[in-house]
Amino acid sequence: MGSTIRIANAPCSWGALEFEGMVGDVIGYRQMLDELRDTGYTGTELGDWGFMPAEPTALRAELERRGLAMVGAFVPVALKHIEAHTDGAADAVKVARLLAAVAEQGGTPPLIVLADANGSDPARTMHAGRVTPDLGLSAAQWRSFAQGAELVARAVRDATGLATAFHHHCAGYVETPDEIARLLELTDPELLGLVFDTGHYLYGSGGVDGQAVQAGLARFGERIGHIHFKDCHPGVAERARAQGWDYFEAVKHGVFCELGQGGVDFVAVTTWLRARGYCGWAVVEQDVLPGMGAPKASAQRNREYLRAIGL
Repeated sequence: MGSTIRIANAPCSWGALEFEGMVGDVIGYRQMLDELRDTGYTGTELGDWGFMPAEPTALRAELERRGLAMVGAFVPVALKHIEAHTDGAADAVKVARLLAAVAEQGGTPPLIVLADANGSDPARTMHAGRVTPDLGLSAAQWRSFAQGAELVARAVRDATGLATAFHHHCAGYVETPDEIARLLELTDPELLGLVFDTGHYLYGSGGVDGQAVQAGLARFGERIGHIHFKDCHPGVAERARAQGWDYFEAVKHGVFCELGQGGVDFVAVTTWLRARGYCGWAVVEQDVLPGMGAPKASAQRNREYLRAIGL
């Protein structure tokens, strides 16, 4: 069984973060795409709507000028609230139409990376990395959440033919392994896949090393359609839990460190992907905030690390 893993990056690695609680230095999309290409990546995610051109001809020109493929786009929707579903689906379709219009010919189709409105619930934000069952959704809320995810995925598929996969994420309602399992149980695998994020999984599971990530891959492998390469520093995670840091404080302290500096065993992850014949993108995400260094230098180090392990 063959396996081709291509390496992409994302605007969040250049400080273009989707959270009001974390604002990076403003770097324009042209500089970001130039530096992404120059540091050895061949694909990019879209970033927040409006960060890159939203007109297909203009966006396609920017990508082709640099030899880059469009991998996907992060679309947050407050799925707990049924009143958010219709607008959320419309937003996802709008983004999906742009992705479809600039899709790489003959390559892996881009996808919608659906997520909860992470960071919007104070209790979940405060307890990220140490969530307990009492902070979870009720049975009725789970039904609404799952129905909303399916509604979005169906709308995207019907309008554009593109797939949707859900991104579990700290400070959202799908963070822990059991919460991931619950969402997958309630949704149609033909409609909704899983974006497996190694760093968010390690922090959200309460794990301290690569064994937790390996367990997650084994548990959810059948639904994984896309993967994010993110590391998690066990020491910072331990301090965050002990000192009661919220999600944003933990990120500012570097809980999601550069690849190879934390607890994720990327050699084992890569071995798992290849054994399963994974043919798609691995997207590096490195949240770089003011005072955490230069995004280009960080992207370069992450790419060099991946090359060193054969990617």
